[in-house]
Amino acid sequence: MNNQEMRGSPPTPTPQTRLSGLWRVLSLPMLIFLSIPILALFLRISPPSLLENLRQPDVLQAIGLSLGTTLISTAIIILAGTPLAYSQARGQFRFSRMIDTLIDLPLVLPPAVAGVALLIAFGRRGLFGGVLSDLGINIAFTPLAVIIVQVFVAAPFYIKSATLGFSNIDQELEQSAALDGASSPQIFRFLTIPLSWSALLGGGMMSWARALGEFGATIIFAGNFPGRTQTMPLAIYIGFELDLDIALTLSVILILLSFLALFIARNVLNRDWMSG
Repeated sequence: MNNQEMRGSPPTPTPQTRLSGLWRVLSLPMLIFLSIPILALFLRISPPSLLENLRQPDVLQAIGLSLGTTLISTAIIILAGTPLAYSQARGQFRFSRMIDTLIDLPLVLPPAVAGVALLIAFGRRGLFGGVLSDLGINIAFTPLAVIIVQVFVAAPFYIKSATLGFSNIDQELEQSAALDGASSPQIFRFLTIPLSWSALLGGGMMSWARALGEFGATIIFAGNFPGRTQTMPLAIYIGFELDLDIALTLSVILILLSFLALFIARNVLNRDWMSG
């Protein structure tokens, strides 16, 4: 033990710690830049005004529609996306890379392109529009269109997270369970899901947050009809022109909900955090 340790003085900073401190200082400009708009938004509206605007019928309708449609779309994404994620995680087949690219495509498509594509596919004059109309089903400019848009733009977040969760499971565990007589559904229900639940729930939360904030494709494919297809982002768009306080109120609510979803997805449901 040297004299410095005997005196209880702090250890001498190493080059690594100095470099780490330098990187933290250099990261401040970007961190401040990302924080300023959020802070400005919260400083612009007072709590009394926020509570008063929450009583407005248009605000309540937009919040209710957003929460209702996103819950439905997230459930659809989980039910339909889980088999695809498991298939992608359990083997490299001929078209797996093409499928993986197709899954990622909605993440990089401009929202307007997504909206036009959905309209051309499911609109009244779209690819399947005539067949659907004969069945008495009209999708465009209805709440169903809102859900379809949300599923299209948000599904990749869940599928990618679920694929990663499934890939991290040792396949020998599943093979051992099969040798012990467990069926495929039993293995998936009692082994695969429990071992990957954090990735599944985290991906579900990310998809929900993405669906909650969808705007561009929704306004093209579903329209902007109050009480029918006007979600919170669309109400913000209209409120910015007609009533700024309503736009600010809904913006604050969206930020809080999105922050909560991201916090849960990245911290509370993180496998390493849970195991620690």
